[in-house]
Amino acid sequence: MASHAEWIGESRPLMGTEVRVFLWYEDQAEGVALVDAAFGEIERINSLMSTYIETSLISEVNRDASSRPVDAGDELFPLVQRALDISVLTHGAFDITYDSVGQHYDFRERKRPDEETVEIEKGRIDFRLVEMDPETNTIRFLEDGVRINLGGIAKGYAVERGAAILEAAGVRHGIVSAGGDSQLIGDRRGRPWMIGIRDPREDGQVAISIPLEGEAVSTSGDYERYFDEDGIRYHHILSPDSGAPAAGVHSATVFGPDAVMTDALSTSVFVMGVDEGLKLIACLPDYESIVIDSGGKIYYSNGLEPPGASLHDQPVDEPVPGTC
Repeated sequence: MASHAEWIGESRPLMGTEVRVFLWYEDQAEGVALVDAAFGEIERINSLMSTYIETSLISEVNRDASSRPVDAGDELFPLVQRALDISVLTHGAFDITYDSVGQHYDFRERKRPDEETVEIEKGRIDFRLVEMDPETNTIRFLEDGVRINLGGIAKGYAVERGAAILEAAGVRHGIVSAGGDSQLIGDRRGRPWMIGIRDPREDGQVAISIPLEGEAVSTSGDYERYFDEDGIRYHHILSPDSGAPAAGVHSATVFGPDAVMTDALSTSVFVMGVDEGLKLIACLPDYESIVIDSGGKIYYSNGLEPPGASLHDQPVDEPVPGTC
């Protein structure tokens, strides 16, 4: 456990990434207990929603929902419903049934599905194949082979829940993060949190930093889980239309009041691309976005003022206009 004066916290491997919980608290022993409580909540969510855990509820849904309605409980059910609502909002750019193809990738082993497998499985990527019954909290798949994966929304939910535990205990300054998703609690004791957006092609380098207070921020990038083969980067953010890794963007960052939304929207903007993605953000007044395209240019949503410098000293492009 690391403790530096008033700041208490640590990092742990969890949810397939590094999870960090840090807070400022006057009583160190109580602060340590709160850090443990936040990690305990995130571990609980992971055990419920990880497709890598055979006993998780989402794994039961994936095994059985094509043959019978599966009771998804009072926590997984509303999160899946929310994911489907976001699918409607994004015209299918965000789709939790991507795992019908995604299950065939193994980035550690540098394995990917062949073209025939993608062609077969991509027909099962369709959020409308997930039938929800709010009276019984059950989920049913309308076609064999459909799978859901909350990888584009669960980390946002987890950091939001972890931060809620801290805030309920009176924490006024803190951060809970899981990979590219963070929930900020207040400010950094009189100063804003400086959130660095990673340079997608230079390890350890920051492309741009943004000051934030009390908000959620999520980044989806093609450098998180990937391998390169024959000059092509195969990464985990799949286009629902093609079943192939989405192209044209290196990273998409979204920030706003709700970590579930920022998590899902960063994936959506990445898939939609600069123009359509930032048009979507323009329709959501509480959210803003910064996108780095495949050429290294940085784009800003309408509510942001470009700071005057961008990746690799290229000129910053103007905010993309959008109409709702």
